[in-house]
Amino acid sequence: MAKGGYLAGLGGLLMLSACSSGDGYPLAATDAESLDCALNGASDFAADCAVERSRHGEVLLLTVRHPDGGFRRFEVLNDGHGLAVADGAVTARTTLSGETLELAVEADRYRFPVTLAKHDAQP
Repeated sequence: MAKGGYLAGLGGLLMLSACSSGDGYPLAATDAESLDCALNGASDFAADCAVERSRHGEVLLLTVRHPDGGFRRFEVLNDGHGLAVADGAVTARTTLSGETLELAVEADRYRFPVTLAKHDAQP
């Protein structure tokens, strides 16, 4: 499946642009989309990871699968601040550059494509 916009902005804030399968269960691995990642301190990014969406109640999660079988789960924040690590006490460092949201968690980095929506000025 081609890479798509995982996050979209509203009024300069980030939001997920696509949702889960709608039935409350995680999407199957065949529905995963490729994601650029640099794992274990690698300096170069490659489309080696896959991302899947799932919804658990009101919480939208992105599971990023590594080629070695490892994975990380991120919660899509409803306040427009992007993503947060869903498991454990480790925090993600985020950087927005153009249409890319880069997350760094320990020695792993991920690049999520985003779309920033135009914000119309209110009179």
